[in-house]
Amino acid sequence: MRVAIIHYWLVGMRGGERVLERLLSLYPQADLFTHVYDPAAVSERIRAHKVTTSFIQDLPFSSRLYQRYLPLMPRALETFDLTGYDLVISSESGPAKGVIPPPTGKHVCYCHSPMRYLWDHHAQYGASAGALAKLGMGLFFNGLRIWDVTSAARVDAFAANSNFIRQRIKKYYRRDAEVIHPPVDVALFGPRGEVEDRYLWVGQLTSYKRPDLAVEAFNKLKLPLLVVGAGEMEAELRRKAGPNITFVQRMNFDELRQAYARARALVFTAEEDFGIVPVEAIASGRPVLAYGRGGALDTVGDGVSGLFFDEASSESLAEGVERLEAWLPHFDPTASRATAERFAPEHFDRAFLDLVGRA
Repeated sequence: MRVAIIHYWLVGMRGGERVLERLLSLYPQADLFTHVYDPAAVSERIRAHKVTTSFIQDLPFSSRLYQRYLPLMPRALETFDLTGYDLVISSESGPAKGVIPPPTGKHVCYCHSPMRYLWDHHAQYGASAGALAKLGMGLFFNGLRIWDVTSAARVDAFAANSNFIRQRIKKYYRRDAEVIHPPVDVALFGPRGEVEDRYLWVGQLTSYKRPDLAVEAFNKLKLPLLVVGAGEMEAELRRKAGPNITFVQRMNFDELRQAYARARALVFTAEEDFGIVPVEAIASGRPVLAYGRGGALDTVGDGVSGLFFDEASSESLAEGVERLEAWLPHFDPTASRATAERFAPEHFDRAFLDLVGRA
């Protein structure tokens, strides 16, 4: 069987690329197609495959400014020649599903998210955009939304990485999707040594992940908090943070595993499409206090592996921490960790192969 996998862009290793690696393990014969490819920024497993890029690759500064070329990507996708492929898999977060599949081939889309900047986060992106970007959004985004909806008809079966994304696929594309959670190598995580009094926050210090809520809440609570991550909000957050809050820009994998396992609890403030960080914390035997929206509703078991706070405010988060403190004596690390096993890679493999077989 000839297999083509279309991934939006290959310029780093994040959650979408980890899913791509797993797809490549299922289909080691697959050829890769993408808009922009930086071999130095991806894993050896990805580099081992034939990669075909669109004409976006040849545009100025494409590996850094690829998102600026979004209006050209529908045309770029439609120039890929997929003649002779029996199975086309699109890995969608940026534009990927808009390829033209061969008439006799299956097209399965694994959707990490419908493009947020076109849909539910459109107003937020517009509010923070510069004058030129706002002009481009006004000129092109209506046409891109029309193309995004019509290109969904080229897909035979959708998989969503969470129930949250399944709902968004239904809302914007009017298509059903099967929830197949991303693979998380939970076997790499587990309890380690003594648990500390310090809470943990992990992620990019960028606005949509809401690290500001954690800093503001723990300033009020005066409880110790470790913030792991870097981003454009770092300088501002460091200025605001009290002495009880520590910042670390990056950790190696073993250091991060230690941080998860020794944290009093993980604080998760983002409305994520899925969110691997809570799963890694739960697999480490520690509870999660999560914002009660998005993918966290799939990953955090209320009253088993953690609790939720209801509003995206520091007041609601602080109240959640107080409830968590009262609940912690009842927390069972073994029972909590068992809930993380449903995200193990073999579950992803079985579910995805089954979907392809039924498409």
